[in-house]
Amino acid sequence: MKKLVFYLSLCFALASFTFKQGFSQNESLHKLFSDYYEDRLKLNPSEATSSGDNRYNDQLPNTGSAQYIRELGQFYDKYLAALKKYNRGTLNLTDRTSFDLLEYVLKTGKEALTFHPEYIPATQFRSLALTMGTWGAGGNIQPFKTVNDYNDWLKRIDAFTIWVDTAIANFNKGIAAGVVLPRPMVMKMIPQMERLAETDSSKNIFYGPVRNFPKELTIDQKQQLLSNYHTAITSKLVPSYTKLASYLKNTYLPNARSTSGYNALPNGAAMYAYFVRTNTTTNKTPEEIYQIGLREVDKIHAEMEKVKKETGFKGSLPEFYTYLTKDPKFLPFKTAEEVLEAYRAIQRRIDPNLNKLFSVSPKTPFEIRQTEAFRAASAAAQYFPGTPDGKRPGIFYAPIIDATTYPYFSMEDLFIHEAIPGHHYQLSLQSEDTTLPVFRRNTFLTAFGEGWALYAETLGKELGVYTDPYQYMGSLQNQIHRAIRLVVDVGLHTGKMTREEAIKYMLGNEPITEQSATAEIERYMSLPGQALSYKIGQLKIEELRDKYKKQLGTKFSLKTFHDAVLKAGSLPLSVLEGYMDEWAAGQVAN
Repeated sequence: MKKLVFYLSLCFALASFTFKQGFSQNESLHKLFSDYYEDRLKLNPSEATSSGDNRYNDQLPNTGSAQYIRELGQFYDKYLAALKKYNRGTLNLTDRTSFDLLEYVLKTGKEALTFHPEYIPATQFRSLALTMGTWGAGGNIQPFKTVNDYNDWLKRIDAFTIWVDTAIANFNKGIAAGVVLPRPMVMKMIPQMERLAETDSSKNIFYGPVRNFPKELTIDQKQQLLSNYHTAITSKLVPSYTKLASYLKNTYLPNARSTSGYNALPNGAAMYAYFVRTNTTTNKTPEEIYQIGLREVDKIHAEMEKVKKETGFKGSLPEFYTYLTKDPKFLPFKTAEEVLEAYRAIQRRIDPNLNKLFSVSPKTPFEIRQTEAFRAASAAAQYFPGTPDGKRPGIFYAPIIDATTYPYFSMEDLFIHEAIPGHHYQLSLQSEDTTLPVFRRNTFLTAFGEGWALYAETLGKELGVYTDPYQYMGSLQNQIHRAIRLVVDVGLHTGKMTREEAIKYMLGNEPITEQSATAEIERYMSLPGQALSYKIGQLKIEELRDKYKKQLGTKFSLKTFHDAVLKAGSLPLSVLEGYMDEWAAGQVAN
C-alpha cells in the first residue's frame, strides 16, 4: 500500500479477548492520548482526510518549511514530556501497550528530524506531488460531493503551489549538503511531473471531479465550479508541475548521484540504521537482516525445486522462471478489464473460506480498480483503506500498463496480500473497532501491517486458492521476493551491492522481468529499509503462532490466534509479542 505515518493510542478493554484486561480508569491519560491525536491531525490534515475526518479538507501545510519542522519538533517534545508524568508500571495492559506505542512513535519521529528528511522532499514513489494527482482525480480519498468539497480542493491547490517552491528550495539545500537522489530515480520523476502538467484538458487528470459532478449540484453550481477548476488547473497546477519537472531535469538531475545506497551519503550509515530500526520495529542490525535474507532465499529455493519437479519441468530454476514469465499460457489477458475480472474471480473463490480462519469480517466496502495511468509505470499494486461509515470503500489498485504482459500465475497471492484477508482485513477491522480510541483505529506500522499481509499469503491453500503447482509457485515467488529484499536492500545501502548487481541478484533468484526488477531495486533505493518490514514482520507472526501452538496444545485455535493478532492492532513487534503473551496466558486460564 501506500504512504507511511506511524500512529498510536490508548486501547480500552478488548471485549472479544478471552483474558481479562480491565477497563482503564486513568482519565487524564485518556485525555493525553486524545489531545495527542487532535494535535497530530492539525499538523497532518491529509491524515485526517484519509481517515474520513473532513474537518481539515481545505488545509495542506507546507511540510518542508522551517516553521513547520520547528512546530513538529515542539509537538514531539510536548508529548514526550507529558508521558514522563505517568508511572508505566502502574498501568494495566491496554494502557501500558498504548503508552509504549506512543513513546515509540514520538521518539522515532523526533529522531527522524535530525537527519533532515526535508532535503529529499519527493521521490518517484512518494511525494505530495503524486498524492495530489491521486486525490485530485476524484473518486478516491478527497471527497467531491458538495460545493464546499470542491472549494476545499481549490484551497489545497493554492497551498500546493507554495509547497512546490519550498520543495525546490529544499532540493537545493540537499545538493549543497551532498544529500541527493540517485540519477535513475530522478529520471523516473521527470515524466511523472510532465504527465501531471498535461495541458490538454481532456487528458489532464485534475479535471476528473468536474467531468463527474454529483447529481445533487445545480447547473449554475457546476458551471461556476468548472470555471474555477479550469482557472486553478491552468494557472496554478500546470505551471507548478511544469516548474518542478523543469527543475528536476535542468538543475537537479545534473547534481544527482551515480551511487545507489545511503552509505554514499554524509552520515548515511546512521541514517540507514535508523530506517532499519523503524521499519522493522526491532533492534536487528543490517548484517543480521542480510543473513536472515540469505537463509530464507535458500529455504524457499528448496521448496521451489519441489514445485518445479512436480510440474515436470526439466530445466534449472532460472529457466523455470523464464518459462513462467514468457510462456503465453501465463499471459492470458488482452484488456485491462480482463485483468480486473480475474481479480474479482479470485475474491469469489476466497470469500466462502474466510470463516475457517477468522471469526469476524470487515463491514467496510471493498472495490478492485485499475491504477491511474499517470502513476502506473512506477506504482506497485496497493491498497487504499476505506472508512467504517461506508462512504469510501477500501480499494485494491492494480497497475496495468500492458494487459498482454500481465502475469496470471502470481495474482492470487498478490490479492491475498493487498486485499483479502491482508490489508483490507487488517486495516478495516482495526478502524471499525469501537473499543479502540480513534487514533488507535488508524494505526499503521509497516512491520506489523506488511508482516500481516505477507503472513496472510501463506494461508492461500486454506482459502481455496493455490490449487495447481503454478499458482503455488506464484505464492513462493512472492515469498522469495520479500526474502530477496532483505539481501538487496541491505546490500544496496551498505555498499555490498550496486544497483546493477542488485538487479542481477533479483533476476537470478526469482521469476521476474528485468523491467520489474529494475523498478523494485529503484524503489528500495528511494525507500531505504521499508522493504525489510514485510519478511521480518511475517517471520515474527509465524514465530508467535508456533510458540503458542506448542505452549497451548489442544487449547490453541488458529482462528482465535488470527482474531487476537488483528484485534491487537498495529504494534511494534516487541510490543506485539508482549501483548500476545498476555493473550496466550488467558487461553491457558480458560
